[in-house]
Amino acid sequence: MTIRRTLALGLAVSAGLLGAAVAAQAAAPAQAASRQAALTQAGPRQAAPGRAAAPTYDDYALIFSRSAGQYFSDGQVAGQWAWSPQGTAASDISWGDPATWPPASAEHFIRSGNWVELDGYSDGQGKPVTEVQRVTADSVGNANCGNMKPLPSDGGREHYVKWVIPATGYCLDATGTITSTVNGSVVHFRHRQQWGPPASCSNAYFSGQVCITQHEQWWDDNGHPYGLQIDKTQYIARGLGMAFEIRQTYPITWSADGRYYWTW
Repeated sequence: MTIRRTLALGLAVSAGLLGAAVAAQAAAPAQAASRQAALTQAGPRQAAPGRAAAPTYDDYALIFSRSAGQYFSDGQVAGQWAWSPQGTAASDISWGDPATWPPASAEHFIRSGNWVELDGYSDGQGKPVTEVQRVTADSVGNANCGNMKPLPSDGGREHYVKWVIPATGYCLDATGTITSTVNGSVVHFRHRQQWGPPASCSNAYFSGQVCITQHEQWWDDNGHPYGLQIDKTQYIARGLGMAFEIRQTYPITWSADGRYYWTW
């Protein structure tokens, strides 16, 4: 099984591929001048008049916008992400190499009440889920992963992040399986996340931003003995989106900073 989970992204792509990467974005502006304008270091998206005071995950991740971005490591483009909303309550995100965009993979998320839930993985944005992720245990606790309590099941989907951003951090710990609808293969996983509240953040290209943080660890047995596969922290910037900063500590120490953000 090829799990469509791109947690460690360290692609050796030259910075000179930037223009081609944007052109490869299927729905990016058609004219070169428009593409150039889209790839400016624009400020965060402004809140709409009358927006409720409590920020949501969408204010940070831009999950329900056709938003995209590129992040750089050691001065070179290291990867690209893009959201593709699928109606009013679901959205697909793809991560990959901008030189070969779009990738044949996507994660499918569903909003349900005050949660964004992970449903599984597909062969690309807008395509059916073919690797169905379901939890056998799902719990929530404080920022240090103490006082963990079971979460009620919602179709077995993983509770991935709270929709309304709380003022304090919290922890999520899920275990379960990923089952292929193609060949029936099963992967066992554990996913632990520590979400941090809004705080000031800066990276190599932007200063004066506000971010939430996601420290995540992922274990699985996908073609190898069960064990830890990734340990990283991602900063998600309000009004800009994903991968504002990536700080990975396992299996290698690696970092990247978001440089370009646009809508398509």
